[in-house]
Amino acid sequence: MVDIAIAGGSIAAVSPHDPALPQQALSIDVRGRLVTPGLIESHIHLDKAFLTERIAAPATSAAEAIRLVGEAKRRFTVDDIQARARRVLELAIAAGTTTMRTHVEVDPIVGLMGMEAMLALKSEYAPAIDLQLCAFAQEGILQSPGTEPLLRRALQMGAGLVGGCPYNDTDPLKHIEIVFRLAEAFGVDIDFHVDFFDEPDHLHIREIVAQTMRAGWQGRVAVGHLTELAALPPAQQDEIIADLATAGIGVICLPATDLYLMGRHDDTSPRRGLTPVRRLLAAGVPVALASNNIQNPFTTIGTADLAHMALITAVAAHMGTPEDLRALVDAITVYPARILRLPDYGLAPDARADLVVWECEQVEDVVAAQPARAIVLKQGRVTIEHERRLHTRWREGAGPGPMGRVPG
Repeated sequence: MVDIAIAGGSIAAVSPHDPALPQQALSIDVRGRLVTPGLIESHIHLDKAFLTERIAAPATSAAEAIRLVGEAKRRFTVDDIQARARRVLELAIAAGTTTMRTHVEVDPIVGLMGMEAMLALKSEYAPAIDLQLCAFAQEGILQSPGTEPLLRRALQMGAGLVGGCPYNDTDPLKHIEIVFRLAEAFGVDIDFHVDFFDEPDHLHIREIVAQTMRAGWQGRVAVGHLTELAALPPAQQDEIIADLATAGIGVICLPATDLYLMGRHDDTSPRRGLTPVRRLLAAGVPVALASNNIQNPFTTIGTADLAHMALITAVAAHMGTPEDLRALVDAITVYPARILRLPDYGLAPDARADLVVWECEQVEDVVAAQPARAIVLKQGRVTIEHERRLHTRWREGAGPGPMGRVPG
């Protein structure tokens, strides 16, 4: 066990636990429970959350999900976006998420409503969570005229990075080029949705690697989905993975969405459709696990709890050893922090005191046992306290009263 001293919102020291030391007035005794840095949600769409309540038809493909959400977006308002986003933020914060990157759709359909909504939420929720806003071109750039100047305006308003979706545009390579040009003009990072298909028919990741090296943007580019990589033979996977490592590109696996939408046209033994998580990690590529969507046509389920994403991946990627499970915890903490380039993250002195206290003792139990989060701290201040009361009334002899009624 160790003691973690906090001062000025940061970790001042980490030292072996000394029970002889007097307790300070503001001490928290976690009684040997596990403490990790705050969870990092590296890829989510707050502006598209909770749409299943208004879209009856389920999506059977990524393209259909884009179409269904595109139709729903025509009825968005700033207040509507904020109301749905708040529901997700409350869930995420309660689950221990202290930093989040959200993709904010910017296009002629919604204009800059998403940016207006998210900038206000970024300020409102700052005491509990840091929000990174990615100006995102979901509807394409070339096939959706007017999007590029809107992306520029979003970056001027305060978006921290720019994102693209080359597979949903008429000229994917030009799309990638425009996104890099914007990133260079504003000096910001890039986050692409890429190669979200069962078959390796696109592999736009190769152009992203080339553009990253050309622009000198190593370590500043992330890609989400990348499911096509899993459809390649091992030797070709290794070739692209080596290029990703050289370019310092982080990969964000979105297990709930990818499992839900991929493999739908396989008549027998449907593919899982996940990017090869274990192979990427073995090559030194940082891999994050993220929620992507919460209850919309892309992903009809969702709780905004990143421990659930780690559990899903453990099963789907056959990652069940203690070492595997610890790596999956890194994929919701350490690796996304690296991808988001958070310089003061971790459990070492001088790191920001964003911490989660879990109702368990072993790191691997975060995935295996899905424990409750007892306490969450943001910059050294307690933001969440969970109180649980369990009454085993069956052991106490209490049961239904006469006629099956429960006593009041």
